[in-house]
Amino acid sequence: MRQDVDERALKEQPVTWRSLPRKSQLTVLTLARLSEPLTQTSLSAYLFYQLKSFNPSLSDATISSQAGLLQASFTAAQFFTAVLWGRAADSAKVGRKRVLLIGLFGTCFSALGFGFSKSFIQAAIFRTLGGALNGNVGVLRTMIAEIVKEKKSVVPRNMLDQVWTLISNRYQSRAFLLLPMCFNIGVIIGPILGGILADPIRSFPKTFGPHSLLGGNAGVSWMQTWPYALPNIVSACFIITSAFGVILGLDETLESRKYKTDYGRVIGQALAKTILRRPRHDYVHLNTEDPSNTAIDLVTQTSDTETPTTAAFRRPQSQPKKLPFRQIWTANVLLTLLVHFLLAFHISAFNSLIFILLPAQRAPSSLQRSLLHFTGGLGLPSSKVGLATAIIGVIGFPLQILLYPRLHTRWGTLKCYRLFLPFSSIAYTLIPFLVLVPAKPWVVWPALVFVLGLQTLSRTFALPGAIILINNSSPSPTVLGTIHGVAQSVSSAGRTLGPMLCGWGLGLGMKGNTMGAVWWAMAGWAMLGWGLSFTVKEGNGGVEEDEKILK
Repeated sequence: MRQDVDERALKEQPVTWRSLPRKSQLTVLTLARLSEPLTQTSLSAYLFYQLKSFNPSLSDATISSQAGLLQASFTAAQFFTAVLWGRAADSAKVGRKRVLLIGLFGTCFSALGFGFSKSFIQAAIFRTLGGALNGNVGVLRTMIAEIVKEKKSVVPRNMLDQVWTLISNRYQSRAFLLLPMCFNIGVIIGPILGGILADPIRSFPKTFGPHSLLGGNAGVSWMQTWPYALPNIVSACFIITSAFGVILGLDETLESRKYKTDYGRVIGQALAKTILRRPRHDYVHLNTEDPSNTAIDLVTQTSDTETPTTAAFRRPQSQPKKLPFRQIWTANVLLTLLVHFLLAFHISAFNSLIFILLPAQRAPSSLQRSLLHFTGGLGLPSSKVGLATAIIGVIGFPLQILLYPRLHTRWGTLKCYRLFLPFSSIAYTLIPFLVLVPAKPWVVWPALVFVLGLQTLSRTFALPGAIILINNSSPSPTVLGTIHGVAQSVSSAGRTLGPMLCGWGLGLGMKGNTMGAVWWAMAGWAMLGWGLSFTVKEGNGGVEEDEKILK
């Protein structure tokens, strides 16, 4: 009877952004995640010009190839190391927090090295190093999953597992949106930041140039030597700030390490107590003979902080054995990873190809022979390309904040995923026909916003849904970090192969007057992923398996 009451209480309470548990922890993770999209998207504003500065004699085609290699070097390095970082995050010797810090400091070092590079080889080395040291996406997903379903009570375990699952399902739709939201914020802010800060002597000659406020007679010398270092320095400062936020404000979530003293958190809590000057609370001794005082409210007890002392008293009586590596690969795990690969492949290909299509010059009307045989692009200037980039973030952000949580609560993860994924296929089918639209702003922009809106609507529901499905496919909570590490590796493979193969296909299509072929192939690829989604089952994160191991 008590369990039924608790279940009804959990289901009836509305879930809002304000009701998320441990918001301070989620805030630290969000800031840590935001550092990477800001760094990556700011590169797009000046990457072409930085590569051109290495060797001005290179053709635009060669520069475009080098840009593609730099992007591939980052994701390819992640492909080979993400599983290792996932295993390290599951290890009692390392843990989630240390892996996250290694990724942040590695990204910071990579950004600084890239900004001060003087050749393509140097830039490629630092990009590869940044990818190899960064397994943060998998770790962040793991920690979010553990934070929103963290156990806060001493009730019998069979009841706790039931409540744990209910809490996880209630908060997942919002908690797992935090990472894609960071991407949309980065898409809006990153290119603007990079465009403003790149080559500051030319952008702000009165401030940094010769005979300027800060430049003196000759201008700021290091900005002349490394004109694209400033945006990377700003990115590195943001990453360092995020790293110190993790050191001082983030709790370890790995079960085998969370009860050990974390001196970073001890210092952080001391600083918070000093700065906030919280008033002292007087406590009244409970009458333990009163049965009403023995009940613990599982719904409302969601403290944001936990001292090392209190954590020691909450040490579990028994912990499940870590699932062997060979037993991780259930059929559902493999199918979920395959669907995730297909999704990462076509979304990353879209992100790459759209920035080739938009600035490419329009082809002569003589080459537009039919609805199947045509070529060219939209011929947009660089300023308009940046505006088109911002459209993706401007459309996606309110959809993620307002629409997705409500529909996810009503329909569930798999239904939302299957319902909205085909919109990507429709967008890919229509995108090539934009080059046939008359070159008039009042015609081009509504058509462009429409197709970008379709793709953004699809990815808004597909990306967080894929994260939730991967998280819940884990056969045991003891290998959750490994599962997310493998998922990041699989995603990196898709993000490497997608732009590479589809970019090659678009080049062939433009030469052969069939530029639509690669887009229509991507539409078919997206539909393949949609069809395979019907073979995937949404698990429970291995809670039942964990119970069997303990018994």
